[in-house]
Amino acid sequence: MSGWMILAIVLVIVMIIIAAILGSYNALVRLNERVNEAWSDITVQLKYRADLIPNVVETVRGYAKHEKEVFDDVTKARSAVMGAKGVKDTAEAEKSLDGALSRIFAIAEAYPELKANSNFQQLQLQLQDVEDKIQAARRFYNAGARELNTKIATFPSNIVNNLFVHFGRRDYFEVAENEKAKIEQAPEVKF
Repeated sequence: MSGWMILAIVLVIVMIIIAAILGSYNALVRLNERVNEAWSDITVQLKYRADLIPNVVETVRGYAKHEKEVFDDVTKARSAVMGAKGVKDTAEAEKSLDGALSRIFAIAEAYPELKANSNFQQLQLQLQDVEDKIQAARRFYNAGARELNTKIATFPSNIVNNLFVHFGRRDYFEVAENEKAKIEQAPEVKF
């Protein structure tokens, strides 16, 4: 083989390596941005829900003035969600908020005139809609996190990540352990 042929082969190999590095780098950046976008979608929905909660509290408070502790719990839980940083903190704060909101709606059950109030019914529908959107946003986030985590761990992207970009693994939104037990348990049906 001539020197020119060896040089051409080496240049082709170097170009293939450079293309693989650039492709892996760009794929990692795209996935990271997709996960960031998904997280942003979650925070937008959480903000919308947080904006609805004071309306729910005030509507229920008009009928159940003596339930001050429940209203305070909802307010504290709402503040915790808005101040949460990261997936784990947000998931924990949301769990508290869900519990506090369920207590508000349990109070509403005791007041037939409140349940019949069109404003309260509209707020319930809006909250249900935003809860559905939050669940969808969580699924989208988890899918993006899974893709990014897989890409970070597989060859040759793991080398590119360690040498150039240093993206960390993303946490998943997961159901709490005590909730998993409830989900895995078969429902009891009585007739």
